[in-house]
Amino acid sequence: MELTELDPARPVLIAGPTASGKSALALAIAEAQGGVIVNADALQVFEGWRLLTARPSPDEENRAPHALYGHVGWNADYSVGHWLRELAPILAGDARPIIVGGTGLYFTALTEGLAEIPATPPAIRAEADARIAEGDTAGLLAELDTATTERIDRQNPVRIQRAWEVLRATGRGLAEWQDATPPPLLPLAAAQPLVIEARKDWLNARIDTRFDAMIAGGALDEVRTNLPRWDARLLSARAIGAPELVAHLRGELALEDAVAAAKIASRQYAKRQRTWFRSKLNAWRRVAAT
Repeated sequence: MELTELDPARPVLIAGPTASGKSALALAIAEAQGGVIVNADALQVFEGWRLLTARPSPDEENRAPHALYGHVGWNADYSVGHWLRELAPILAGDARPIIVGGTGLYFTALTEGLAEIPATPPAIRAEADARIAEGDTAGLLAELDTATTERIDRQNPVRIQRAWEVLRATGRGLAEWQDATPPPLLPLAAAQPLVIEARKDWLNARIDTRFDAMIAGGALDEVRTNLPRWDARLLSARAIGAPELVAHLRGELALEDAVAAAKIASRQYAKRQRTWFRSKLNAWRRVAAT
């Protein structure tokens, strides 16, 4: 794809699996045409994870304006609703947004709307957390209504837990709430949506190479810095590779085994992303990874 094909006056959306080069594409567009690069990755929002979540480097942030990276507290709860509320004033601003990330739910909520579901009570969240910690994801899934079960990503424990909490807290299934969704913040027709497609073997090799570069660049030290406040129940703890490196620092895994396990987790995450993009973003323009 040639950058000259893009209209510099219209927002750009760039989705893609981890390590596919989407951030580099966003930066190239911003440098060529101007605009503000806006994060659409649910883990890059948290402070403390620059290296492990592959957030833009300080040099890259100096080359173009960036927004919604590393601004959420380590212990904070953060959802797609929070993200949309923070994104709204950026969309209303003067700079053309270039929204880039790998969290498919953010993009569908942005372009299709988000149901206004009440917040989950702490007691219900704690119950769900405890069941997930006990390995009862299948039990939560089995308790969902049929319409929701057919709609969510049944391989993603985070989505299963969220759907269970909604049903438990409101008595209405997530699918029912979604069917009453208000208009989207940015209709797809008003944007230029791109999704990066990468061959499995090419992407897996990139994932492995990038994780090795993360380790060489100090990712293990980053995890070590965060170790005193580590809590596996936090959303920030879901950074890919973090649990494995924490296990190594606690003496539970050799570094070689931790790195191998983290690479496997990254490949599995990329597979889930590709599945989501194929299913949910079928109206987006496909761009080959390079």
